[in-house]
Amino acid sequence: MSVTIDITGLPRERISFCPSPLAELGAALHALSEPAHHARLHGWTTTTSAALEPELADRLHEADFMWRSTRSDLLLPARPRETLAEELDDLDRMDDETYVGAALEISCSSRYASGAPSPLVDPRSRRRALDLAAARGPRQAGFVERMLADPTGTRAWIRRLLEDCDDAFFGDTWQRVRIQLAADARHKTELLRRKGLADALAAVSPAMSLEEDERGSRIVVDKLMHGRTSADDSALTFLPTAFGWPHLFALHAPGWQPVIQYPVSTRELEGAASVETVKLRLEAVAHPMRMRLCRSLARGSYTTSELADAYSLTPPEVSRHLAVLKKAGLLTTQRRGRYVLHQLDVAVVARLGSDFLESVLR
Repeated sequence: MSVTIDITGLPRERISFCPSPLAELGAALHALSEPAHHARLHGWTTTTSAALEPELADRLHEADFMWRSTRSDLLLPARPRETLAEELDDLDRMDDETYVGAALEISCSSRYASGAPSPLVDPRSRRRALDLAAARGPRQAGFVERMLADPTGTRAWIRRLLEDCDDAFFGDTWQRVRIQLAADARHKTELLRRKGLADALAAVSPAMSLEEDERGSRIVVDKLMHGRTSADDSALTFLPTAFGWPHLFALHAPGWQPVIQYPVSTRELEGAASVETVKLRLEAVAHPMRMRLCRSLARGSYTTSELADAYSLTPPEVSRHLAVLKKAGLLTTQRRGRYVLHQLDVAVVARLGSDFLESVLR
């Protein structure tokens, strides 16, 4: 499972790394609405939430489906600007149908990749937006009803909300993190120039890779979803974020320029397991007999014959179970004379929970 961005024929100069104040505000708002996703931001989220005026906190709750469980494409600008005001000006120039369609993408829907029509013009999309908002609560439902009835007024309301966030807390936060983000963007740009895209992607995230063959070139983002888009006739923008980990967003809606928002390098990003690896490991330990074998293998090294004797299995049965565990990367083996000893890799197993959580949040 992955999001694939076709970059066949895309000139290198149309691949850019640049911080965006609007994207960073979106990431910060998500961290405030879902602090459990961002344990290492606990100090910032706690302090900022406590300092929010009740009226501003109430308005943020009203519109939080734009950044809580999904991230509205409106908050991932393809052409970052120096200031939040400039990026909000760009949003003001967007037509109502596009704006409302992006703003009301409330859940991770399979219709996203196919380019669902705007709720302003399509009755089915309108009903879906209203139903999903109603499930979030009466305040959210009322907000969506207002947006559909008065998109111009609601768009102005959203702009004022984001500007008030800038005045209340984000302006100071942006001044602190923008230097770090700009330095990261310069570093990735230099890697792209000197070593090529593959090295730059590896530095962005271990969950990203470059595939090249006779069909062309593609960036593959390892995520627990399927998606496909192309940047061959537009450009590709990478947005670093200090608030993003463990999320890795890939904007791939039809008709939009691809954008990737990635967390700046941290220790947590090193050695991240792929979605397929996490799946293999969960399936490997889910089998009752393999779980019982792990009880012994976690305590020491055993041969196939020893395990067969301990669990009343035949050596071939044990070998098949061990092969599954080994394929999943959960075992270490060593040869001692004519014997092969197997042992559970406790460090890998200990990371399984965090790897699973990162793969579903990525």
